[in-house]
Amino acid sequence: MATWEDVERIALALPETSEGTSYGNTAWQVKGRTFTWERPLAKRDLAALGDAVPTGAVLAARVPDVGVKESLVATNPDVYFTTPHFDGYPIILVQLDRVPVPELEELLVEAWLERAPKRLAEEYVRDRS
Repeated sequence: MATWEDVERIALALPETSEGTSYGNTAWQVKGRTFTWERPLAKRDLAALGDAVPTGAVLAARVPDVGVKESLVATNPDVYFTTPHFDGYPIILVQLDRVPVPELEELLVEAWLERAPKRLAEEYVRDRS
């Protein structure tokens, strides 16, 4: 299962990615646009999740749209979840210690592609074809 070291390694391997902070938590950006970040749960999240509160580290990541987010939560609720704070937003929460590294890599690449400038994203996809 994945660790913060895996997140850092995968994210920083993507072109033009930098590591910084967002609201005091580690975040990864492409050309200044955040695509994934550490997301500790707030009191309101804990209250909303009730008995379903995860015990491990939580990663937030951009997804292409709300439909993708809903699909991930529906098909793999042991790994993916959301809170009311993210209702209507294409952001998924991930129980880091439950996601396999290859699946994490796919998620982070997709998140990066969503936030990268169009030309950079197209170049990345073209180079891997």
